[in-house]
Amino acid sequence: MDKSIHSDQYRLIIAKIRNRRERMGMTQRQFAEKLKVNQCDVSKIETCERRIDIIELRTICRALDLAFVDFIIEIEEEINNL
Repeated sequence: MDKSIHSDQYRLIIAKIRNRRERMGMTQRQFAEKLKVNQCDVSKIETCERRIDIIELRTICRALDLAFVDFIIEIEEEINNL
């Protein structure tokens, strides 16, 4: 099992998070404020320098007004098509 932050699957998840944030017109700083972290943390997540866990992913989904379960289903479908 590939646990690397450099895997295609992980990059897909992060790309979807970043794309959603950008489509919402939210800056990294604004996103960081919603997550109660600093902007540097968001940058590290979006550049795959820092791995997120499942609890952080759920918090991120909430900050992006995404239903966690729907996000997981969407990711699963896309990963199955890789």
